[in-house]
Amino acid sequence: MTVIVANEVPDAVRGMLKRWFIEPRPNVFVGTLNRRVHENTIEYIRRNARGGGLLIISSFPNCQGYKIESTGDTGRKGVEISGLWMVAEEWDGKESTDDAQVVGA
Repeated sequence: MTVIVANEVPDAVRGMLKRWFIEPRPNVFVGTLNRRVHENTIEYIRRNARGGGLLIISSFPNCQGYKIESTGDTGRKGVEISGLWMVAEEWDGKESTDDAQVVGA
């Protein structure tokens, strides 16, 4: 399963996402894709929505069962701390990631 939260993406990209995903709320896309379609879709979005922000949560074979990726300005970043994925927010314009591996930064 893949969940994409898209900020400020062009209408053409939103239309393409609606081919494979449902959109339960504006700019939130949920769907199940095979690996090849997933990779091609994410690459297409990254190429064609450069000004927008994406938070992508997708199934992954780890203890939690998912991974988090982000592209562009989302206000949140996926971080991996001791093997666990979490979503980090910025406070006071500063981001603390001493023990964290920031993904998509």
